[in-house]
Amino acid sequence: MKRHASALVAIVMAIGGHGADVRGAGGVISGTVTITGLPTGANSVVYIEEAPATPPPATPVEMNQRGMEFIPKILPVVTGTTVKFLNSDQVNHSVFSPDYEKYDLGSWPQGQTKDYAFTTCAKPPCVYAQLCKSHPQMDGYVVVLQNQYFAVTDKTGHYEIRNVPPGSYTVGVWHARRFGAAAKHVTVSGAAPLAVNFALAHIKFGSTN
Repeated sequence: MKRHASALVAIVMAIGGHGADVRGAGGVISGTVTITGLPTGANSVVYIEEAPATPPPATPVEMNQRGMEFIPKILPVVTGTTVKFLNSDQVNHSVFSPDYEKYDLGSWPQGQTKDYAFTTCAKPPCVYAQLCKSHPQMDGYVVVLQNQYFAVTDKTGHYEIRNVPPGSYTVGVWHARRFGAAAKHVTVSGAAPLAVNFALAHIKFGSTN
């Protein structure tokens, strides 16, 4: 699990932080997510709902299938990003999603990859469950967002979004297990860190939160 956590941090730095070289200096939004009934708020996605966006990365972002798991389990991306699905196991895996436009990439053996471009998200966040027909216990999530200002919380529930331009924003949070909280309105005025914490509770069906 420690190796998986390291891989997740590396990928978040590559994706959520890929703009560190292109966004320029700005403010920092950071905080902690807690969840009622769970030890921590790990694997939550914290994101700015609307902000000036850079183009999606020119090269695909990877989601691996290794050890009968999707790694990372939670992969936030900007609209237009292509995700490369790699099979690192010695058995065939498939990838399909029942969400939005729905897709089925078929199955493939170890060492091979298939790509899918997430270009049709009309109202972010668009959450696509990633499933394997051969191994129903496997699941992962691609979370498509409007801009590059996002982060996945670490195992303690902490997150940090860097280089946010000055301005007023709405910060949202998403979790795979139907926990949620109201978005928060913030103003970034400089490089000083801005603390934004979330306390998530279970969302009942039919709730608008």
